[in-house]
Amino acid sequence: MVDVTGPGVRPAGLVVQGYEAIDAGVLETFPYEYAGKDTAVDITTDEFTAVCPWSGLPDFGSVTIRYLPKAKILELRSLKYYLLLFRNVGIYQEHAVNRIADDLVRAVDPKWMEVTLDYKIRGGIHTLCKVRWPQ
Repeated sequence: MVDVTGPGVRPAGLVVQGYEAIDAGVLETFPYEYAGKDTAVDITTDEFTAVCPWSGLPDFGSVTIRYLPKAKILELRSLKYYLLLFRNVGIYQEHAVNRIADDLVRAVDPKWMEVTLDYKIRGGIHTLCKVRWPQ
């Protein structure tokens, strides 16, 4: 846990979790029965939330995951639980997309994967972060 209190900047007592709260072990997969047949998988949710580690304010966004499975498919219920783990974690937007991509690639071992985080506008600024594996 990181205490993000600061004089005149953030409310006293606002606590933000560290990266250790993100447990990629919750991600589950199941066998892809059509190995060798290229079937692109697109997954989208607009329910992603993390916390700015500097301000302690929430960042809301949409996550899009695109991948080509090799031998495993990502189980969606476990993905939902995984993404919920970010809810109180202090992580910069650019780091969140990389962490998600790294964890998903380790779990699924796809032929290729692309993860996009499209954040809601905050302070008049829109951020879209995208990672592709392999690069």
